[in-house]
Amino acid sequence: MTHHDHHAEEHLARAVELATRNVGDDGGPFAAIVVTADGRRFEGSNRVTATLDPTAHAEIVAIRTACSELGVPDLDGATLYSSCEPCPMCLSAALWARIEAVYYAADRHDAAEVGFDDAEFHRYVSDHADRAIMPLVELRPDNATAPFEAWSAYDGRQHY
Repeated sequence: MTHHDHHAEEHLARAVELATRNVGDDGGPFAAIVVTADGRRFEGSNRVTATLDPTAHAEIVAIRTACSELGVPDLDGATLYSSCEPCPMCLSAALWARIEAVYYAADRHDAAEVGFDDAEFHRYVSDHADRAIMPLVELRPDNATAPFEAWSAYDGRQHY
């Protein structure tokens, strides 16, 4: 492992504890913690059923909380600790947040044993030939790139 973090076990133990507690608090058995380069911690638990938001996975909740509290749109240099292997959505969110490394405790197979099976989603994003569960179709109107042209011409743009 290239990024060794001597606090990793401690952060993962905390994430597992939060995930376990979240089960009795109207949430799924998942939690995550973002730790910034300077050691600040931001916690998130799965709130999908509590908020009726399918994107409210623990990792995304933790990333949103960290960015909101820090007042920044990315978390360059931060590390994400998750009680379970992140799904493709959460991995994508971590990439967009410029997270430096991700550590997790349980894996996708442990989650699948209790009914959280995202194997089909992992295959969807890794095997571009298999789009049966949800077709992905490019249909380009003449003005498809208009938003990007407007962005390029806009002086007030803030890159993220």
